[in-house]
Amino acid sequence: MTRLRLADGTAPVLVVLVVLLAALAFAGPAYAEPSGYLALLKRAAPLVVLAVGQYFVVVSGGFDLSVGSLVTAEVVIAARLVDGDDANTSWVIALLLGFGLLVGLVNGLVTTKLLVPSFIVTLGMLLVLDGAVFLWTGGAPRGALSPSFRVAGRGGADVPLLGQVPWSVVVLLVVVGAAVWFMRGPTGRLLVAVGDNEKAVRLAGGRVDRLRLLAFVLSALLATVAAILLAGFAGVSAQVGQGLEFRAITAVVLGGVVLGGGRGSVVAAAAGAVTLEALFSLLNLLGVSGALESAVQGVIIIAAVAYAARGAALRRLFPRRRPTAKPSTVDRI
Repeated sequence: MTRLRLADGTAPVLVVLVVLLAALAFAGPAYAEPSGYLALLKRAAPLVVLAVGQYFVVVSGGFDLSVGSLVTAEVVIAARLVDGDDANTSWVIALLLGFGLLVGLVNGLVTTKLLVPSFIVTLGMLLVLDGAVFLWTGGAPRGALSPSFRVAGRGGADVPLLGQVPWSVVVLLVVVGAAVWFMRGPTGRLLVAVGDNEKAVRLAGGRVDRLRLLAFVLSALLATVAAILLAGFAGVSAQVGQGLEFRAITAVVLGGVVLGGGRGSVVAAAAGAVTLEALFSLLNLLGVSGALESAVQGVIIIAAVAYAARGAALRRLFPRRRPTAKPSTVDRI
């Protein structure tokens, strides 16, 4: 019999999220109805999708700093190629997924085959994509997105009691559900093991390079999904993805995922993204300047990493006994 249990480190971020959602109910009348929270999830959906992709890379021991620039590039390419024509939507989306796949492959192959640190590789990709977008657009993207392209980010379906549920929220739930299912499988468990002890995985016959390559590909593909959602919601801009890579990393560490790999869960990473969006929404309602967002992200990253480092040091000093295995298994999400 299989029981589900939250992974270590997930409970704190869920508690913080509940507190923030309660605070929003008192701070703004819009959150007196379910529609207010659905609107929050709609705004958070692109970041949640990005955070899940970043989780795959971070938990395997790497970083992906290119996702924000990739989002910008995908939106600019989509606007130019779709040019407001619904007939172009399907093939352009397929092209965007292919472009995302290519970026993920380049990041993963340079990291694993040339042994360049992922931080440097993806920082280089960030600069390449930023430069290419500026060269192509001159800072002013051309073209327009078709109504059908924007449905995923703007549209929704009417649900009794809840009102209109945005399609972006449905996409969010599907992505998180699929990621949880993947991480409960053998490949997902090996991905975590690579971040925890790469040498042990190699000695056991695990294909470490392929696993890390898969993590970068998944991150880039989910960045493409986030770009489609964000384009529908926010429109076309040469700065649409600016800073999203740092927001995604902040969300992941806020969810208790350890930088360096080996610990963390999909649910915690997704909850970290929603928590971050809820925090910024609360600060906005309280009249706090939006310019403080970067400072808040910096404080969260420093505090989360310091807390994780302290916990790791304590575990080395006072190792816990592993409980005796029982017939039933426990899947942590």
